[in-house]
Amino acid sequence: MKNRQVCLTEGPILRSLVALAMPIMASSFLNTVYSITDMAWIGLLGSKAVAGVGVGGMYVWLSQGLSSLTRMGAQVNVAQSFGRGRKDEAGEYARAALKLTLLFGVLFAFFSVSFTEGLVSLFRLGDAQTVRYAQTYMRVTCGLVIFSYMTVVLTGIYTAQGDSKTPLLANFIGLIINMILDPVLILGIGPFPRLEVLGAAMATVIAQFIVMLVMIVGAWKAHNSDNILTGMRMQDPVERKFYSGVFRIGLPTAIQGTVYCGISMVLTRMVAVFGPGAVAVQRVGGQVEAVSWNTADGFAAAINAFAAQNYGAKQMKRVRKGYWISFGTIAVWGSLIMLVFLLLPGPISRIFFHEAEVVSISIDYLMIVGISEAFMCVELMTVGALSGLGRTKLCSIISILLTGSRVPLAVMLSMTPLALNGIWWALTLSSVAKGILFVITFHRVTLSDRKAYGISA
Repeated sequence: MKNRQVCLTEGPILRSLVALAMPIMASSFLNTVYSITDMAWIGLLGSKAVAGVGVGGMYVWLSQGLSSLTRMGAQVNVAQSFGRGRKDEAGEYARAALKLTLLFGVLFAFFSVSFTEGLVSLFRLGDAQTVRYAQTYMRVTCGLVIFSYMTVVLTGIYTAQGDSKTPLLANFIGLIINMILDPVLILGIGPFPRLEVLGAAMATVIAQFIVMLVMIVGAWKAHNSDNILTGMRMQDPVERKFYSGVFRIGLPTAIQGTVYCGISMVLTRMVAVFGPGAVAVQRVGGQVEAVSWNTADGFAAAINAFAAQNYGAKQMKRVRKGYWISFGTIAVWGSLIMLVFLLLPGPISRIFFHEAEVVSISIDYLMIVGISEAFMCVELMTVGALSGLGRTKLCSIISILLTGSRVPLAVMLSMTPLALNGIWWALTLSSVAKGILFVITFHRVTLSDRKAYGISA
């Protein structure tokens, strides 16, 4: 197989970043289309189905805290080891992360399937049909979450080595399969029965399995000794220090992601007071925001690997230059999404909703959260850069504090005439604050690191 790895520690910075980032951004865009496709088809079943999938999907999101631990722990350690020229060490970090991923996937699946009814009841949906939809979606997607876990961690390991093309290929194949299976399984086309929400869950899990399989096959077929996944022996024991290294870097990110999801669950309970339509808007709104969120997260993965490898090679000046190039790119993208949300909220909302009242709620949501899109993109990209330097704990502290402010802010604003819109404003204001603070933090941290360690160009 052709060598797909990009050299991140040498050559023109812009060319290196673009070569790594473009496939990641394309892959993130495919994931966005993947999610929007689900929501568009589920939307044909009504707002109750969308709300049920939204609640069930919250636990899928909650589970990502465990996979983010191993993904970030693997990606940063593997990339820094590559930067230091220690590929054997990088392979051990990757193997430790994959073993932890398998363990986490099994444990979370067992827990979520065993307590599905109780977990869904926490949201107090108040509608029996919506509850049934949520339980069905959760049992399938959380019960088989291992495929998603493995996909996330394998993507991180590939990216850390400078290969973002293999994950892009895998995600493209998964998207095609998902787009075919969604209408077939949800609506029942041809000989297939109409499975509705169960069909949506099955389509998602099957597509995730295929994505994982393509990346595993890609590693098996690689004839490049630089790919640490090629010939990896998973049955061999791993030294404790490599597990510790994965936890040291990944645990703060996992805590951050889990707390963030928990805060979102609290906000969802607040939104549920305004009815299933409001919950459906929150769920779909999050998927529409993925147009900017996934793209920014993809660019964050690229700058993460870039920063980690160059940090390992003690080239801090190159890290800073790469960051500001990334900043300009992602800020422009976020601004474009902001304009789309502000100018076209009605047409976007009518893609997913067909009840006038719900469309009205959706329009308000898009116009309010649209203001924060550029700031959110910058925040995610900067978190990726700081994490590449090993500063995951600092990122988690800032993110948890400011994201946590959403709850009291939402309570206060929702008690004003803004009502439901007050909750949307809490999301926007906190995102703006995080975007600004993270940029300031990156500037100060990188200057401090250069002075403390004598790291130069």
